[in-house]
Amino acid sequence: MTPKEKSKELMDIYYNLFSVTLENSICEYEASRCALLDVENTIEALKFHSWQNRNEIEYYEEVKQELKNYE
Repeated sequence: MTPKEKSKELMDIYYNLFSVTLENSICEYEASRCALLDVENTIEALKFHSWQNRNEIEYYEEVKQELKNYE
């Protein structure tokens, strides 16, 4: 899965959580913030063994950049 596809997947997950109670514009903003926080936490967890997770960290950094396009 490409970083762009992963960012879209995360956005869809969080968007569906918020879409029940919020307006579309607020929902998209909240979804992007949650997805970004999710990715940042994943990166931090991977950094505990950064020598093993070098490729995964780079991948999630790219996902993070893609998510910033939704802001």
